Amino acid sequence: MIDNRAHHPWRGLLRWLPLVVIPVLLLASTYPGQFRVPPHYWVLAMTAAVVFGAGARWPLAVSLVLSALAVPMLRTDAWGVSGLAPYLGAVALVDVVARTHRWSIVVVATGGWAAAVALGRVGVHDNSIGRASTLVEAAAYVGLPLLLGLYLRGQRDLARNLRQRADEAQARTRLDERAAMARELHDVVAHHMASIILRISVAEHVVREQDPRVTAVLDDVRGTAADALADIRRLLAALRDPSLGTVALVDTEAVATEVEAALTRARAAGFTVEAVVDAELGGLDAISRLTLLRLVQESLTNVMKHADRGVPVWFRIARDTDGITVEIVSGARAHPAGPGHGIVGMRERAELAGGTLTVGADHDATWTVRAWLPDSATEVS
Repeated sequence: MIDNRAHHPWRGLLRWLPLVVIPVLLLASTYPGQFRVPPHYWVLAMTAAVVFGAGARWPLAVSLVLSALAVPMLRTDAWGVSGLAPYLGAVALVDVVARTHRWSIVVVATGGWAAAVALGRVGVHDNSIGRASTLVEAAAYVGLPLLLGLYLRGQRDLARNLRQRADEAQARTRLDERAAMARELHDVVAHHMASIILRISVAEHVVREQDPRVTAVLDDVRGTAADALADIRRLLAALRDPSLGTVALVDTEAVATEVEAALTRARAAGFTVEAVVDAELGGLDAISRLTLLRLVQESLTNVMKHADRGVPVWFRIARDTDGITVEIVSGARAHPAGPGHGIVGMRERAELAGGTLTVGADHDATWTVRAWLPDSATEVS
């Protein structure tokens, strides 16, 4: 494939520079009474300049057209700098080679220009030394543009790879920083908040029969602490998973839509999926909804990677008395022997949301993922 992406505006202007340069070259080679550029040479040269401007969109076609136009120009007795006009074909060859990684295109463009040089130069020299000179010229006129195009392509690829590595390194650094912040929040702040909630509950139980006003105050403090803990957990989810947008983080309908999309992808991959989904997710807070979506996506991705397509997949999201249960049962024939990083991450997500996750092979040779998430994020993790 040839890279046709837009370039900087000044690069586009350079493509039309031959419309200015070539007339100057032709006029500079015109000496009244001594040498005058033939009219057909003017037509061919100006046509080549116009065609060259379309190289940004159709580089291979432009290269071949310029090669064809170069043949009659090379066979014309051109004097001085007017003889440079046919070599727009060499510039077009450099452009094609620099912008594509498909060797078939490189071969076609190089072959077209090589044929143009050979047809344009053959017979120009009359002796044996001249024929050898023709071969040397052809090798130079074709080889140098080809090498220059390969060099420019290599430099462009190197620059792109360096930019990509820099972006990846920056992204990894940011993710590491977010993960470190999430660990600190979970290990320090969330732990202390959960401990405060527990102690307030114990104090409330101890003084329940003494003064109703004290009980009301403790209820208010416990509720405030529980809301703060839920907010911290929601922040932890955003820090650990910045790729998921804020809409999906809080919107119940968006989560249900994404779950259905994950099921559709599994079916499109050739799996028979029997799904029972409780669409009512209103009892889940933002972090639990986000965790539910990620568990479903990761589980179905593992099914598509490892499960036997001949075994139907059973998928269920159901509500029980105090939470949501997610269960995915699939063929275990090609599952990995042990849990990988994906399963570890899934378990961490479930625990962060105050839920549980069990993964493994059942006695009937099926691979089962079972997760439970609470209705509220106010439970102690």
